[in-house]
Amino acid sequence: MKPSLLILAAGVGSRYGGLKQIDKLGPYGETIIDYSVYDAHKAGFGKVVFVIRKSIEQDFKEAIADKYSGTIEVDYVLQEVEFVPEGFDVSHRTKPWGTGHAILMAAEKIQEPFAVINGDDFYGADSFMQMGKFLISEKVKNNDYSMVGYYLNNTLSENGFVSRGVCQMNQDNILTDVDEHTKIRPDGEKIIFENANGEINTLDANSLVSMNFWGFSPQIFVQLKEMFQKFLEENSKSEKAEFYIPFAVNDLIKANKTNVHVLSTTASWFGVTYREDRESVVESLKKLHEEGVYPSPLW
Repeated sequence: MKPSLLILAAGVGSRYGGLKQIDKLGPYGETIIDYSVYDAHKAGFGKVVFVIRKSIEQDFKEAIADKYSGTIEVDYVLQEVEFVPEGFDVSHRTKPWGTGHAILMAAEKIQEPFAVINGDDFYGADSFMQMGKFLISEKVKNNDYSMVGYYLNNTLSENGFVSRGVCQMNQDNILTDVDEHTKIRPDGEKIIFENANGEINTLDANSLVSMNFWGFSPQIFVQLKEMFQKFLEENSKSEKAEFYIPFAVNDLIKANKTNVHVLSTTASWFGVTYREDRESVVESLKKLHEEGVYPSPLW
């Protein structure tokens, strides 16, 4: 059975100023999602499922739906604030519940090992190759999980703060901890972040960070459902709290409920967190076409 790819594309791009997921960034009008689907298909993935919101459904499907016809199976699920277990009043809430909740939305669509990525990030072909190999291995059949890691200094934006899950692993490349940091930015030769108390601290530029490229067995849906229930019991009244997948995976690791294998890759990562990031992404994609890494046009 071929693995599936779950693409988290429900964001509305408040900092970017528009729908990053359907912005034409490639030299022939390609979106970043186009490159992820292309690389996943080449790596042996058989299906792609998009997590979107009702408010962007029409625009998204018009930009995406027909492009991959005949190449790879495509499906969609919706993520909305009100899609929570019975018994919780979330009528006050407008902010989405986060990436862990987004993954849960696909529980009825995916019954095979699958990878999860952000819809507005470029991950590179080799990362999909490494993940594809893992998802058909015996390890995932035993409900072991995986992630692709990138060096922190290769994931920053020159145009504002970013959030990153900083990872620790043992001698067997098994993830032992994920420490989520927000408001990370370069400061001269240092990389700094601001903690919850407003204090400024530094991070190692060579820290391995999670860019939300995860590999799971369907067992993750059972685990996330239980964890999201507990999350809502503590946070359903909050207007800002989010159920992040790095936090959920970290809890599973601490409870000895899974092993998460850190996959090495030669790929580079880049994304469009801010509108000002757009120009550098356009240039990077243009260069990849010129070097023959991707055909022109892509599709």
